[in-house]
Amino acid sequence: MQNAETVLDVLRERGRRGLPLEQLYRQMFNPQLYLLAYGRVYANKGAMTAGVTQETVDGMSLGKIDRIIEAMRFERYRFRPVRRVPIPKKSGKGKTRPLGLPTWSDKLVGEVVRLLLEAYYDVQFSDRSHGFRPRRGCHTALREIANTWSGTTWFIEGDVSDCFGSLDHTVMIDTLAEKIHDNRFLRLVRAMLTAGYLQDWVWHETLSGAPQGGVASPILSNIYLHRLDQFVETVLIPQYTRGKRRERNPAYRQVEYALVTARRRGDRAHARDLYRRLHSLPSQDPRDPGYRRLKYCRYADDTLLGFVGPKAEAEEIKQRLAAFLRDELKLTLSQDKTLITHARSQRARFLGYEIRVAASDRRTRRPSATDRRNRRSVNGVVALHVPRDVITAKSAHYMARGTPACRCPLVNEGDFTIVAKYGAEYRGIVQYYLLAGDVMRLHRLRWVMETSMLKTLARKHKSTVSRMAARHKAKTVTPYGPRTCFEARLDRDSRSSLVARFGGIPLKRQKTATLVDRQPTRPIYAHKELIQRLRKGRCELCQQSENIQVHHIRGLADLTPAGPAQPAWEKIMTNKRRKTLVVCDHCHDLIHATPTELTP
Repeated sequence: MQNAETVLDVLRERGRRGLPLEQLYRQMFNPQLYLLAYGRVYANKGAMTAGVTQETVDGMSLGKIDRIIEAMRFERYRFRPVRRVPIPKKSGKGKTRPLGLPTWSDKLVGEVVRLLLEAYYDVQFSDRSHGFRPRRGCHTALREIANTWSGTTWFIEGDVSDCFGSLDHTVMIDTLAEKIHDNRFLRLVRAMLTAGYLQDWVWHETLSGAPQGGVASPILSNIYLHRLDQFVETVLIPQYTRGKRRERNPAYRQVEYALVTARRRGDRAHARDLYRRLHSLPSQDPRDPGYRRLKYCRYADDTLLGFVGPKAEAEEIKQRLAAFLRDELKLTLSQDKTLITHARSQRARFLGYEIRVAASDRRTRRPSATDRRNRRSVNGVVALHVPRDVITAKSAHYMARGTPACRCPLVNEGDFTIVAKYGAEYRGIVQYYLLAGDVMRLHRLRWVMETSMLKTLARKHKSTVSRMAARHKAKTVTPYGPRTCFEARLDRDSRSSLVARFGGIPLKRQKTATLVDRQPTRPIYAHKELIQRLRKGRCELCQQSENIQVHHIRGLADLTPAGPAQPAWEKIMTNKRRKTLVVCDHCHDLIHATPTELTP
């Protein structure tokens, strides 16, 4: 059987060449791909969440992979309906969206399907697509806009209504069939899409869409929306892009000629006035009818287009985009979220940022020995901003009655856990907005979270905020010099202490900040330590080598605290700091039945 990495490399090469796939379903018999998939998804929080059955990642074994492959060989594998639960949307306002929870076997098969499809299709996707792709994410999309969209006049914001729930199954299968000439694989994907869902334990048919929460749903949505990328790049952009450069501004040329004349006459005072006037005018005609530019960027179902031209043509682009989605992809643009925004006087919203084009008549850079130009270098540059409502919404989680408040659920936790919790939440928000030019606005959020953290610690120790601040205050070294932060340490026997830190992040813009959705598959996952232990086939408790399974727990915090009452299997997991234990079926049954009876 071929190695998993070799299989994926072959698919990538065929994808680069645009060659069709004819026997892709045979790769569903490759146990190496299932082990690779297992190594990728077992650590996810959802792996221990049950779907419509009680099956989870706990109890995973090579025998389970063999049974799935055997069912695949005779096309007897059946996807179970997903368990659907409503979860609140990030926008709040009491709105929810459905989340599908597949069974563990369906997650494993879905990950294998995702690996195969991603290896083949990702190399064919547009460079303007950034969602759910290796080495890409929100930051790569925002950096592209900031670096290459200078001079944009209009932003056209596009958002597909209920994209995941509206994907047409016929269009999806037809799109896959253009490249994948294997009816067995196409039937497998169709069965995955039409498995249905259970809501309040009532079965519902899936007439369209891919389940949100499904492992393969992101790559399927990217394959579906790749047709939108092709339409924009091959039809809209060529039609709305013309002219190599703008014509010279007649008013600018008149002032420039008068300046040369004044200098020849030696009239220095008039020349200085003309020079100032020259730098208040654009050198090129901003309304040149022969110059048009259209830029495009997409992240999942959110699209943003930047257009240089009149608003009437921007409206036309929006209508053509909506017509293509409606007629070709059976999708609908959200009327509330699809807006045309003037780039200089208004701000567009994209991926949680506010985007505008800066305009200033001031000269922001003095001439140097190597650069004699004295120009308005800010004019026309795309600027990214932190929205005010984001700061207000993020701060609200740590406030009560308008002031920072103690978080009572954390009072019974240790100092290390409290500081680590606040530190991780603050670090995630700040690192996401480091591309913004006004990231220093997050000082308000830092103060709110810091005060809330100190009040929580003070409530725990029945002390005061000032005493907690003095106890935990520390200095950390950053590229911009030392910064004040708050630290809590967790001492460990014969090992270095764990350090939790809140703050200490310079709130300065970082043009090269990068957060990607997912790291590439190849470097580490094929050699996961857990996979090696499972392949070894030996119980880590009784050393038997029959019916080997993997015992999983959600987190180390679920284990019994160290002491005489702690079972032997928990001691092993605690000492090695592992959430997995390779055991035989007999030991696994004892772990779930009577943990205290298991002896080493």
